[in-house]
Amino acid sequence: MPKLSALARVLPLFCLMLFLAGICFMGCKKKNPHAEETVVFKPEPISPEDTIKYPNALITTLNRKNKWVDSVFRRMTPDERITQLMMIEVFSNKGPEHEEDVLRLIRHYKVGGLIFFQGGPIRQARMTNRLQAASKIPLWIGMDAENGIGMRMDSAMQYPLPMLLGAINNDSLIYQMGAEMAFEFKRLGMHLNFAPVVDVNNNPHNPIISYRAFGENKNDVSSKSLAQMMGMQDNGIIATAKHFPGHGDTDVDSHYDLPIIPYGRHRLDSLELYPFRHLIQSGVGGIMVGHIHLPKLDSTANLPASLSKPIVTNILRKELDYSGLIFTDAMVMKGVTKYFKPGEAEVMALEAGNDVLERLVSVPQALQAIKTAIREKRLSQKEIDRRCRKVLAAKYWVGLNKYKPIMIDSLYRDLHAPHAHEMLRRLSEGSLTLLQNKRKIIPLEEKKRRTVASLAVGGTKSTFFQKQIKTKLTTKDFFLPRRTNKKDLEKLRKELLKYDLLLISIYGPSIRPSNNLGFSPQERALVNELIRKKRSVVVLFDNAYTLNRFEDVNQATALVVGYQQLPAVQAAAARLLTGELTPQGKLPVTVNANFRYGDGL
Repeated sequence: MPKLSALARVLPLFCLMLFLAGICFMGCKKKNPHAEETVVFKPEPISPEDTIKYPNALITTLNRKNKWVDSVFRRMTPDERITQLMMIEVFSNKGPEHEEDVLRLIRHYKVGGLIFFQGGPIRQARMTNRLQAASKIPLWIGMDAENGIGMRMDSAMQYPLPMLLGAINNDSLIYQMGAEMAFEFKRLGMHLNFAPVVDVNNNPHNPIISYRAFGENKNDVSSKSLAQMMGMQDNGIIATAKHFPGHGDTDVDSHYDLPIIPYGRHRLDSLELYPFRHLIQSGVGGIMVGHIHLPKLDSTANLPASLSKPIVTNILRKELDYSGLIFTDAMVMKGVTKYFKPGEAEVMALEAGNDVLERLVSVPQALQAIKTAIREKRLSQKEIDRRCRKVLAAKYWVGLNKYKPIMIDSLYRDLHAPHAHEMLRRLSEGSLTLLQNKRKIIPLEEKKRRTVASLAVGGTKSTFFQKQIKTKLTTKDFFLPRRTNKKDLEKLRKELLKYDLLLISIYGPSIRPSNNLGFSPQERALVNELIRKKRSVVVLFDNAYTLNRFEDVNQATALVVGYQQLPAVQAAAARLLTGELTPQGKLPVTVNANFRYGDGL
């Protein structure tokens, strides 16, 4: 994977000197009035040299004069300059009718970009080629893929989420993950990732950030999000830090309502804004503003940060001196739509200082409202034009000035490269956190007279972890599915109490971590009783905060946190228990008085 050389670290000053010299040169050079203006949208191969590789290169590109940008811009109508600031949602699994709706918005309104959600790689690639072919100006394409494209689509690699990464002590692995994500994005014809999450999650009851954050320590969040950001941007994909000015200390999901952050500048400066400052200084290409209300920063009733000029312009743009791309969070979320109508919300977002409007409720309504606001002098065409040029400059940086359709051949194979699987294995092994190991029970060894039961809590059939353990230890598999009736619970209880040692693996309801695991009080009571009464090794394959769902888990003989139930994590956990791995992970959050940030044997 590419690494930042010592030379690259001093290049920004050198490039700035060249840039200033170029300005002087251009200022003396006379423009040829007979020069022919050309704009090329034909597919051409992209040269690796077209993506500049020094720190802050993207920010420089966004704000410097560019012939391609000028040529494209001059051919755009005022309406097209407005809609170039819009990115609409697209699904590759919703069929022809949905695709026709998207095509209509591209052909009629000339929207600037797309955000892909659920679907599959082959379907998305083919759909992307069709949509790009219909667009007057190449579309820039994004995805909300915090842990890779597998977060949104089937048949694709799914990398670990930030909480697991927060447990890893080797940030170079996170850089490599960012580089792998960039490769996958480019292979699928995408240009922008709405990641990393740089929220500091210091509220265990946060329903929306939680495991999506690297942890509760601002330094960890800064260093790990920086590693992921640089892995992507060093390899030509725009990273977007979110959710400004900090969504970590909330107990409301902004998808469904407007969270309120009661803190003022002193608290925000000391905690929430710290990672954002760090990434801004390091050249992050984009920042997404969250739908969260901060009354001490802007007292306007029910106003989310995304629509607040004191927050977006005064703090982010001016005070933090951020000249990259500023995105709204999705404009379809209740944190906005509950209090502001479609159209008016988009006008307010542009008034606040955002560059790009993401996932609009209605493109026609937004366009009409923005045009009215320009006539009424609430917005200026000059500001719209400036932001339009900025979006075009971003398209230039990602290579859309030499657009090339996606090659379908070997796409699936390329998205499952051996080096990606190897990187996933290393991430999984480096994250495992051993919180307890009483009597040094780990590593487990085969003993003739000891009987071992392997209980999958939340499982209905043998899990990957149980299968891996069986290769080293003689065990019998048991299962505790959700919604187990009272009679079956009692039968399972009696059977398990006969064993000398219990291996209790705990799984959430899906491959993504959860906030409460979804077990009934009776099911949790059985697990607690087994932990109290028997020698037990507990492995949690879910959100670390869910340890609180089992009040007696601190009595386990051994306790391991795996953070997610990815097969690579389950395989690593089995190897750790049998002594093939040394635990390296540290808890990235404080769970309770027994298990605190930084714990890990």
